[in-house]
Amino acid sequence: MGNENSELIITLAKWIAGEFSNKKQSFDHPQLFAHIHVFFRPLPWDFFQGIGFYSEQVYDYNMWTPYRQGVHRFVAQENQVYVENYSLNDPILYAGSGHNQDILKTITPKVIERRCNCSMVFTKKDDKFYGGVEGNKCLIKKGDVLTYLVSEVELTENTFISLDRGMDVNTHEQKWGSNHGALYFEKITDFSSELYF
Repeated sequence: MGNENSELIITLAKWIAGEFSNKKQSFDHPQLFAHIHVFFRPLPWDFFQGIGFYSEQVYDYNMWTPYRQGVHRFVAQENQVYVENYSLNDPILYAGSGHNQDILKTITPKVIERRCNCSMVFTKKDDKFYGGVEGNKCLIKKGDVLTYLVSEVELTENTFISLDRGMDVNTHEQKWGSNHGALYFEKITDFSSELYF
């Protein structure tokens, strides 16, 4: 890994390590946006022998019941950071890991499974990282409809903007996700001191 790639992956890890909240957006437009917290908590270096994160998304009124959880492995590539995504075999066991390190420590590589075709690719331009899902084969079934995920992310040192949509694999029409635009999060707790390089 060259110095430039090494610097890229470290910067992305430092910026994303934290608790983010869209409180301002939610309070300004309560009828359109729920108040959400997103946690990106660093995993020990030994977990992947590299940089890894646990993430969870929760509604402000129910901090112990995440509606999305994941594990992520950062891999440096030429001028990019490739983020492998993993699901948890029994996610409810690890609910709260975003804000409780005792629970976080119970997550091991044995309890996760790779989500094929669902990796994110991040590139840096000026003072922002831009991320998106690789291709259109990250499949998610919603009811009877098979969809593919389109995920767009913008990250700065203190903000995280995210837009996830599910598109019908046949018609390419949007079937789920925000109809009111991206979610705008601000970092309210910094976890970068928990990173090891």
